Amino acid sequence: MVKKTGFLKGKSIYLRPLLEEDAEGEYLHWFNDDEVCRGNSHHVIPYTKEKILGYIRHARESTDEFILAIALNENGKHIGNIAFQEINHIYRSADLTIIIGDKSAWGKGYGFDAAGLLLRHGFNTMNLHRISCATFDTNPAMKKLALSLGMKEEGRRIEAAYKDGNYVDIIEYGILKSDFEYKKR
Repeated sequence: MVKKTGFLKGKSIYLRPLLEEDAEGEYLHWFNDDEVCRGNSHHVIPYTKEKILGYIRHARESTDEFILAIALNENGKHIGNIAFQEINHIYRSADLTIIIGDKSAWGKGYGFDAAGLLLRHGFNTMNLHRISCATFDTNPAMKKLALSLGMKEEGRRIEAAYKDGNYVDIIEYGILKSDFEYKKR
């Protein structure tokens, strides 16, 4: 496990840059795990160590994405990733994505802590005006997270994704800086 100082620190987790040594841990297996990827667009093609390393390198250089690892305060274990994607510097907007890949970390509030930290950073430091996210209608955890962050359901794209032999709706959520209030649990 990688014990490093966090870029953003929460009650139980911290957010830090992805490191190449993360590819040596469980990270690679998350995207090859059907259960971990049930509610997202991953698990379509196999992930390899080379692909993960390429993504980590991309994360360091990207200006339209802001990608961080989620790690536990107690031991530095990398349990997931969180990102702003499609950052638009003119419109001051971004899309939030998150994955908690370590199944032993599910249901413990780590996603809420991480997302709250990132939204606060996005609004207060990056000067974003609007943050959105989208998820499959079949992903109750992400829908619950979006609502708990104060996001509002803004729309539904009917049968916009194909997962496990079925077309699924994509639910769109969003929040403005003026409506955001992060309360640590």
